[in-house]
Amino acid sequence: MKQYDYLVVGAGLWGSVFAHEATKRGKKCLVIDRRDHIGGNVYCENVEGINVHKYGAHIFHTNDKDIWDYVNSFVEFNRYTNSPVANYNGELYNLPFNMNTFYQLWRVRTPEEAKEKIRQQVEEAGIKDPQNLEEQAISLVGTDIYEKLIKAYTEKQWGRKATELPAFIIKRLPVRFTFDNNYFNDRYQGIPIGGYNKLTEALLKDVDVRLGIDFFKERETLAALAETVVYTGPIDEYFDFRFGQLEYRSLRFDNQLLDQENYQGNAVVNYTDGETPFTRIIEHKHFEFGTQPKTVITHEYPQEWVKGAEPYYPVNDDKNTAVFNQYKALAAHEPNVIFGGRLAEYRYYDMHQVVASALKKVKVHFDS
Repeated sequence: MKQYDYLVVGAGLWGSVFAHEATKRGKKCLVIDRRDHIGGNVYCENVEGINVHKYGAHIFHTNDKDIWDYVNSFVEFNRYTNSPVANYNGELYNLPFNMNTFYQLWRVRTPEEAKEKIRQQVEEAGIKDPQNLEEQAISLVGTDIYEKLIKAYTEKQWGRKATELPAFIIKRLPVRFTFDNNYFNDRYQGIPIGGYNKLTEALLKDVDVRLGIDFFKERETLAALAETVVYTGPIDEYFDFRFGQLEYRSLRFDNQLLDQENYQGNAVVNYTDGETPFTRIIEHKHFEFGTQPKTVITHEYPQEWVKGAEPYYPVNDDKNTAVFNQYKALAAHEPNVIFGGRLAEYRYYDMHQVVASALKKVKVHFDS
């Protein structure tokens, strides 16, 4: 007789939702994680009363009322609206591209003036069949927006020249001809009051959790504890990198506690010039409208992923997709293992998509 029905490898959001739902259905779950905390990449560290997003800024946004109601059933969310500011060599611009941005760029005051400015620049560029990201972006928004707000930021993010990046990375660029700085179009948006730990703690309230446990160091012993393994880690690692390592982009965070109340006046400021080595500065207190006497800022540096670093963004090009499909085929022949989440599925998920994916897997698994 197995001790548990499910061994969930990974105490991130995907694994936490699955474990919660399985426990609700009367199943006994053990959640393990190699880190010393639950929550995966949405974990917040409390510094001077400020919830610091330890693995990068996370803003919950969705159009799905069911998903919004689901997460709010565990913790109340605040009314935070993501309205980043771009800093290009000291010039400040509102994001996403909207009438405020166009006024700051060209001093145009009406949507028609802004549309005409973009149309002229697109026409002058004369790009009919974009062959790379640079040509694609210019063909969509013209040269000024591209040069000041897209080019260097994108090159820092990907570690490659924009002319070396495929055009499909930018299928479209959100351009608004209204004075609206809300980055997301989604109807629901916010941050858990008290931080994301409140959400994952509530999800795992009735679940057995063991931290600091590396699944691969005790694989046979741990797998023997449960009828089914729910695996949320890197799929290539599960199969001992049989077909090679999948590629990611990673991030490095430089955190600073400052003895001042307000450093930049906004949660997110992007640095879109090529000389500044980081892509953005996050000031965490603004996610929760903090009034603490001190503040914590984070400089975010994109970097190439190497084994041992944290994998953040999958490189979903043709080469990596082909490798992933080989691992996916192997996973289909693991009858007592459920694979789920961004690392096991090798795809980028926003948080609402993580929740939706886990709930869908639960529904298929328990209701089919």
